[in-house]
Amino acid sequence: MVDIDKAIIARLEKAGEVFEILVDCDLAMNFKAGKDVSLNDVLASEDIYSDAKQAEHASEHVMQKVFGTEDTTKIAEEILKKGEVQLTAEYKNKLREQKRKKIVNIINHNGVDPKTGNPHPAQRIELAMDEAKVKIDEFKSAEEQVQTILHQINAIIPIKFEVRELSIKIPAQFAGPAYGPVKKFGKILRDDWQSDGSLIMVLEIPAGMQEDLEDELNRLTHGEIEFRVLNRR
Repeated sequence: MVDIDKAIIARLEKAGEVFEILVDCDLAMNFKAGKDVSLNDVLASEDIYSDAKQAEHASEHVMQKVFGTEDTTKIAEEILKKGEVQLTAEYKNKLREQKRKKIVNIINHNGVDPKTGNPHPAQRIELAMDEAKVKIDEFKSAEEQVQTILHQINAIIPIKFEVRELSIKIPAQFAGPAYGPVKKFGKILRDDWQSDGSLIMVLEIPAGMQEDLEDELNRLTHGEIEFRVLNRR
């Protein structure tokens, strides 16, 4: 079990009553997310409290009335799944850093410099976020925050989100092996196998990923590949 001195509170309000347990922050959040974590590893103790800070235990009568059981394991599991976990500052910082990396990745893959049509390097996006003093909300998804952050950094590095339709012609000897890599980069709109065994594909892709796609296919085909931009929007 968890060291009780390092434990935090998970809390559930139900039927007008409050129930609390002491848990490890990281393991509790993993448990809530459905990851393979043992409940016994999450808990600092098997006690169910009405007020953990005051060490006031929930009465067996109240637990039976509210949960239909006095089994503390079942009650603790419901508290974890349906209740709120008081996150530590360290865990919040970790969440913010994860969201920050995801936001940078989204901008890098979807955005381009309007002047050059090329994506901004991830490091440049991070520096612009630092310069703009961007604040990441650990409780919002990365996707929810992207547009706000784009507005904040646009004066520092102009960015345009763009989707492109590409035509890719792959020689016969590389067509089979190349199909999978192409598919993972975007949405295949059309694939036409030619009489000579070569393959022409039309792919919809975030603009910022075009360079990575070209690099991968050039390595795979030793440069024997043709790219053409059909549409930008």
